[in-house]
Amino acid sequence: MQFKRITLCVALAIAPNAFAAETASMPEVNVTANRLQPLPSSSNVGLDSGEINRRQTSTSDTASLLDGQPGVSLYRAGGVSSLPVIHGMADDRVRVKLDGMDLISACANHMNPPLSYIDPANVASVNVFAGITPVSVGGDSIAGTITVDSVAPEFAQAGQGTLLKGQAGAFYRSNNAAQGFNLSATVANEQLSMRYTGATTRAGNYAAANAFKAGATTVGSISNNYVAGDEVGSSSYQAENHALAFGLRHENHLVELKLGLQNIPYQAFPNQRMDMTGNDSQQINLRYSGQYDWGALEARAYNEHTQHSMQFMGDKRFWYGALFNVAGMPMDTDGKNTGFLVKGDVILSERDILRVGAEYQQYRLSDWWNPVANSPMMSPNVFQNINNGQRDRTDIFGEWEARWNQQWVSQLGLRLDTVQMNAGNVQGYGAAYNAAANAFNALNHGRSDDNLDLTALARYTPDEQKSFEFGLAQKTRSPNLYERFAWSNSNTMVMNMNNWVGDGNGYVGNINLKPEVAHTLSAAGEWHSATQGDWELRVAPYYTRVQNYIDAATCASVGIVCPARVDGFLNLTLANQTARLYGADVSGKLALPSGGAYGDFEASGVLSYVSGKNLTTGDNLYNIMPLNAKLAVEQRIGGWTNAVEARLVDSKTRVQAVRKELATGGYGLVNLRSSYEWKQVRFDVGVENLFDKYYVDPLGGAYVGQGATMGTGVLYGTGVPGMGRSFNAGMTVKF
Repeated sequence: MQFKRITLCVALAIAPNAFAAETASMPEVNVTANRLQPLPSSSNVGLDSGEINRRQTSTSDTASLLDGQPGVSLYRAGGVSSLPVIHGMADDRVRVKLDGMDLISACANHMNPPLSYIDPANVASVNVFAGITPVSVGGDSIAGTITVDSVAPEFAQAGQGTLLKGQAGAFYRSNNAAQGFNLSATVANEQLSMRYTGATTRAGNYAAANAFKAGATTVGSISNNYVAGDEVGSSSYQAENHALAFGLRHENHLVELKLGLQNIPYQAFPNQRMDMTGNDSQQINLRYSGQYDWGALEARAYNEHTQHSMQFMGDKRFWYGALFNVAGMPMDTDGKNTGFLVKGDVILSERDILRVGAEYQQYRLSDWWNPVANSPMMSPNVFQNINNGQRDRTDIFGEWEARWNQQWVSQLGLRLDTVQMNAGNVQGYGAAYNAAANAFNALNHGRSDDNLDLTALARYTPDEQKSFEFGLAQKTRSPNLYERFAWSNSNTMVMNMNNWVGDGNGYVGNINLKPEVAHTLSAAGEWHSATQGDWELRVAPYYTRVQNYIDAATCASVGIVCPARVDGFLNLTLANQTARLYGADVSGKLALPSGGAYGDFEASGVLSYVSGKNLTTGDNLYNIMPLNAKLAVEQRIGGWTNAVEARLVDSKTRVQAVRKELATGGYGLVNLRSSYEWKQVRFDVGVENLFDKYYVDPLGGAYVGQGATMGTGVLYGTGVPGMGRSFNAGMTVKF
């Protein structure tokens, strides 16, 4: 019976995030044997609450909490909308689960990715599955899975009466005058819990370390003299998030209801030709979890509705109003996302655990652009970019884990996905778009993909100081609605609007795209001291080959005629090709000689390398992060925690020719941070980019943040610079 209890604990630990709330709400299970390490571990990294708290002062972008984690990098975009990258693959290739919800970006430029729907102040845990992702947390993705969860329900202890607690925090960052405030409060008894979390943040344009362009640019008689030479145009933002969470428990059962509300009045994008001028989202998330003699059960239902608007903000609008006498180019998107999940962890024997489950997701998207007065090109009709787009996914999965002895653990998984997609007929602004619209409308838009995921994992633990993991997987992802149904190839302006990679080019979709199928081989070795406190080292190489990889292609290569351009950028389409990615992640920690008057010291480091190649064309893959490392030394003494951090990035010379991707130089950054906790108060201060080093972000894309971004007034050939030196400060008070 004792081993069965241990097995149950392993089942709950392995089901990522499925029973996170129970740590605070369910009765404890006492285990007297040695703790068993759940599978997988070597391919799974995460952030604890302390690290999350330290990072919140320096960012309002939840995806940035992952910066510097093994295998993870970021496509920088808007101030709260970075896109995480796992092993060189980003965006929809990464499955992101926010409180168990599979959210989808409702924007032709992917300005509202899933992690933009939660403020860092409401994040309790972050986990990244970067190697072989178990099928119980994978599906419809080929790179990996990121799970982000808010605070679990908290209940009063027996006999405590009513639990009342909360905290408030504020921060300021000097470079872009970013400021924000957050508040959370909990009231609970032994069975019922209620929690409110709210956060608001805003910032102006940030400044690079040096001027990277002229301070005033003139086109004809129009002078853009309000964007300074070192100012990164279109990088300002304002965001507001609110959440209500209710929890009800009875014995070993828990019901949670989470309600979310977001309002982003504006968020400008330096690597997109449009800016977000509104993003309103409402989320309802209902979850049940329970523990039984046979194992554990979880069920979830959620609904999310996003209303999204784009326009030209100040750094771009000035040009259009003066040069073209138009009000801009309004674009609206409406996305509705409904999902259901049921899964169970079944204890078959003292050796075997079976995880089974089923999921369903229904997604609807409409993307339309209203006509513009005084513009013959953008009138008289409403432009329908995606008309009633539909993407429905039905999944079933099974996962068997067996602990053969104290040294060997194995896991086999199978997942079957069916993705059905469709879209209605479309129209353009006017007659100039009729040919492209008629050609699209004449096609059968319905598509159905039957996808298969397979995983095989094994861990060998010869002794207490080392373990080795080996894995093989097949992962499949179907195209998104824009990749298949963005239809207009008749106008460069329209093609510029369908760009979710920030490279400045224009795109038309390809309705004949097939699902991507990735085959990944990975291994990981982990060594550590007997106490796991003195030192640890992890090395994790991987190799991935992707069939039907969806990559940029010239229009002519798939028989599409696209307009020529004179601004240096390109009009492109998408095609299925073959790609290869390989690399390795190395991470470690070392306790330095410490104690005495100077406290305790610890050194840590992460080194990541990835290489990406298109085997069909011989070109490099787009936005591959060059060799990079993060090194840090942390000191802890009394209530103080101090750290110095160095970020080293190699030059990026392997760029993708088909997109005219920009090369970037290597650089090194130094950051300082310090925090002090005294009773119920915490103070955080820090300096980002201490030596004010100028650099261009290797994954930042093309700078189109100011001027006539639809014409030749854009600064072609310029990458988006990183932020210059910034002094950051924050304070948190618990009550």
